[in-house]
Amino acid sequence: MKTETNPLKELVPDSVLPYPSKSKDRAKYFFWRMVRPRPYGKIRNGLLATKVIRHHGRQHYLIGRLDPNKIEKFLKYIATQGFGYHFVAWEDSDEVIGMRRLDGFYHQYHIRIFADGEVRGHYEYTPEAHCIKHLKKVGQQERRKDFAKFLGDWVTYS
Repeated sequence: MKTETNPLKELVPDSVLPYPSKSKDRAKYFFWRMVRPRPYGKIRNGLLATKVIRHHGRQHYLIGRLDPNKIEKFLKYIATQGFGYHFVAWEDSDEVIGMRRLDGFYHQYHIRIFADGEVRGHYEYTPEAHCIKHLKKVGQQERRKDFAKFLGDWVTYS
């Protein structure tokens, strides 16, 4: 997998989770600080390889298409819109990079860009705040209008 060696991730900053105000959330915050990114990536990849957990295909919520020749320029643009690389995310089939834009400690906008120019995204709980809800896709939403504001004219909307 390309988790630790993806050259496109060098074009965008890392996503930095805000420090939470609640003490129970601080414990979660420090846990995720400890597992980032090497131990987490190796554990996830091992669980996927042994089929303890499964993930394949592309997730829901097609936003539109991007010219595949402009992916690098697009990444630089969406970094200005608050998106950053996040090591926790699954990697869908043919995904070249996934990023998120945080909406506080509890929620995030998550975008995926694919080699063929397809762009998918959704709004969801952060894995750091609500790991199980995140994995089970509880409360996941499309939020196309929000993504259109962030992505601008770079994407042809479906």
